[in-house]
Amino acid sequence: MAAGTAVSDVMVQAWPLDASVPVEVSRRYRGCMSSLAHLGDADLAAVGAVLAEPARATILLALADGRSLPASVLASEAGVSASTASSHLARLVAAGLLTVTPRGRYRYYSLAGPAVGDLIEVVARLAPAKQITSLRQGTRAHAVRLARRCYDHLAGRLGVAVTAGLLTRGLLDGHDGSIDLDRMGGSRPAGGVLDPVGYLLTPTGRATLTDLGVDVPTDPVVRCCVDWTEQRHHIAGPHGRALLNRLVELDWIRRNPRHRALHLTDTGRERLPAALGVELPRP
Repeated sequence: MAAGTAVSDVMVQAWPLDASVPVEVSRRYRGCMSSLAHLGDADLAAVGAVLAEPARATILLALADGRSLPASVLASEAGVSASTASSHLARLVAAGLLTVTPRGRYRYYSLAGPAVGDLIEVVARLAPAKQITSLRQGTRAHAVRLARRCYDHLAGRLGVAVTAGLLTRGLLDGHDGSIDLDRMGGSRPAGGVLDPVGYLLTPTGRATLTDLGVDVPTDPVVRCCVDWTEQRHHIAGPHGRALLNRLVELDWIRRNPRHRALHLTDTGRERLPAALGVELPRP
């Protein structure tokens, strides 16, 4: 054995069906294969246990728009003490649902990635609505349903209306925005409940978005989400992110610093219908 070679990296001989040809297999590789052989089905209960605590669920919803927030703000959102919030945040980080980034004296928390945002949206579609017990809760719930960030793209009634406008104008192709499997044509359900890719950006769509100043991705495949409040599609992925970023730059949409609801400005109310064929939802 050469000096400095780890024992786990030593090559040992294994014999295939043709015993005249020795095959070298590392002990590390064999150990990995042995570990994988003992893995079973996905442990849904482990994720469910993390989501089952109301304060942790509230923290995840507060971060569902892709923001990074300090522990103090998340404690206030969840209605718990700083020490209790710290415990919940540690649990969420350990579960792989959140990441934490130190910034000076503070620690900022955010979703671990778009897959966690997708998880929140899927669970939200299945979960019953919370009972509203105050005017503040009712106002926020209405605002979130009207327009919100779904991790990094536009969702809610406005997000669905924008997607519908793109389809009506022929800027997107592939489906009609519904999730009714019986209405889906073609050889595969385009953007259905189990299929996150449902649309293609047409040449006209690319030209229109480019003229609007959107940094349009080169890939024409447009990912979609099933909106949990509207039960219809809104565009997501790189195209959804690029479109929302541009609408914010144009000041047609403004972010809310306190929660994930978005505000449609007077300029956006005036320009969106003409630019993208959007039939605006009622406030």
